[in-house]
Amino acid sequence: MKQIIAIGGGGFGRNPSQRIIERYIIEQSNIERPNVLFIPTASAEDKSYTVNFYSCFNGLGCTTNHLNFFQRTPRLDSLINKADIIYIGGGNTKSMLAVWTEWKLDKYLLKAYNKGTVLAGVSAGAICWFDQGITDSWASNLNVIDCLGLIPGTCCPHYDSEKDRRPSVHKFIKDGKIKSTYAIEDGAAMHFIDNNPFKNISFCKDSKVYNVKEKNGQIVDEPLEMTNIF
Repeated sequence: MKQIIAIGGGGFGRNPSQRIIERYIIEQSNIERPNVLFIPTASAEDKSYTVNFYSCFNGLGCTTNHLNFFQRTPRLDSLINKADIIYIGGGNTKSMLAVWTEWKLDKYLLKAYNKGTVLAGVSAGAICWFDQGITDSWASNLNVIDCLGLIPGTCCPHYDSEKDRRPSVHKFIKDGKIKSTYAIEDGAAMHFIDNNPFKNISFCKDSKVYNVKEKNGQIVDEPLEMTNIF
């Protein structure tokens, strides 16, 4: 079974003691003490972010490790093969994907996905799994970026918390840059199994996921059914 959990915003990066969505991710591995690998490339390997990762997942009884590319980089195949769960942190998606491509991490992630490693991530770590993502990697404006293509379609995180997200997404659809997109609010996540949507999760009150598309000449935010876990 191939699984991806894409988080729109929130989680241990902001509150390492809350651990709601992280608990859910761990449960999907069906392993009592899973090996969890954190990849913080998009944040330029921010040290406080990595500290929050260890605080959260060690507190949940996991075996933990992280992968840095801007120090002496370990053997990727060994590190990826040992992981039961791989969690990708948020930050600059374009820079992250460029580093991954240079190191061929994208190919290792695909192998891990196909063998059943649970893949998860927030923001940049959510959109990276899709064909395309809506990113703020450029300071001037939001853009559509090609991603890894493990999940068909387009994804936009932070749909409620960043004011430029909704109008930009609507304009991208009007201009024909994308046909539609999943839009995930902070405190919400999408769980995919075998490339298909399985469950939309709310780990904060009133957090939602939308399918944004054109309908009868209008751009509509179609709310999807949510499962509360908070």
